[in-house]
Amino acid sequence: MGSLPATRRRRHRQSWNYPLQLALSPLVDILAAGNRAILKPSELTPHFSELLARAIADAFAEEEVAVVTGGPDVAAAFTRLRFDHLLFTGSTRVGREVAKAAAASMTPVTLELGGKSPAILCPIVDVARAARSIAFGKFVNAGQTCIAPDYVLAPEHLARPLAEAVLAEAVRAYPRIGDNPDYTALLPRSARSRLDDAVKQAEEAGAIVLRHPDSGAGGRYPPTIVLAPPTAGLLAADEIFGPVLPIIPYRTLDQAIALVGDGEHPLALYCFGDVRAEIDAVLSRTQSGGVTINGTLLHIAQEQLPFGGVGESGVGAYHGHAGFQRFSHARAFFRAGRFNLLERLGPSYGRGVARVLASLLPRGK
Repeated sequence: MGSLPATRRRRHRQSWNYPLQLALSPLVDILAAGNRAILKPSELTPHFSELLARAIADAFAEEEVAVVTGGPDVAAAFTRLRFDHLLFTGSTRVGREVAKAAAASMTPVTLELGGKSPAILCPIVDVARAARSIAFGKFVNAGQTCIAPDYVLAPEHLARPLAEAVLAEAVRAYPRIGDNPDYTALLPRSARSRLDDAVKQAEEAGAIVLRHPDSGAGGRYPPTIVLAPPTAGLLAADEIFGPVLPIIPYRTLDQAIALVGDGEHPLALYCFGDVRAEIDAVLSRTQSGGVTINGTLLHIAQEQLPFGGVGESGVGAYHGHAGFQRFSHARAFFRAGRFNLLERLGPSYGRGVARVLASLLPRGK
């Protein structure tokens, strides 16, 4: 399949939580499809943005790949320009504004957003294995991952054992928080107070809060489990995007599936279970961008699988061949032969056309 002419230009803005990966991974797909690109990194990581600009300038001519830095005003101005494609990674709120601005020039968009990605424990499940995977997926990068488990739905009798097991796994992985080089801080700084308010509200409403014994320092928020939070609280309102994990008990699997269906479609869904029928029930009655069964985060690392959201969690999918297709335009070509039957059957319509049509119609018995 041929690539697009090099004059095609894709504009790409990546988020701040994984600035290197979210800059270069889509860029590979964009360049493989024969495009040029302009990258607008997040203003929340200025030192990395400067480093990225230097590295790109060393590897590419400016007319091939360019990095433009600046704040929201620069991003807004770029979004209003007429590119062949806009790729944005970030929040649903900002993604909606990007789509609105791009619509004015009919610029197609790929939006990798987020949402409240659930982890569902089926009634028959290996709790220890699930706790290990959930702790890994939730607390890596201090919860600042767009496909991190946002909350867990667990059978009532397993909710407390799961909460204790997840916290134990977090303590094992991160025995200390404040000066641990393996555990990062929250960006932006306001995220810490937002999480404090949400956890405090849940605790005052009667939820059980399990905290890492190290309270953290230097902007590092400790892993925190909130058991049975209020359904209308701050933790339920928006994507948490931090190391706070609500665990919501359910009575039946049907109830858990209904709870997921009542919300917007998430970017990811995780299902833990040992019974095929239970897993199939979850997958057939829910919608999400992607799924990992008996694990977390792993589907994003499979380059042969498309990655993207649905509904509020995003528009379009890329990675690997799906990325090549996303950033290409399938242009149709057809060469007419010397004898063009369609034109010969055009007007004016006479007996010849009637005879041809009669020969094509089924004969009556």
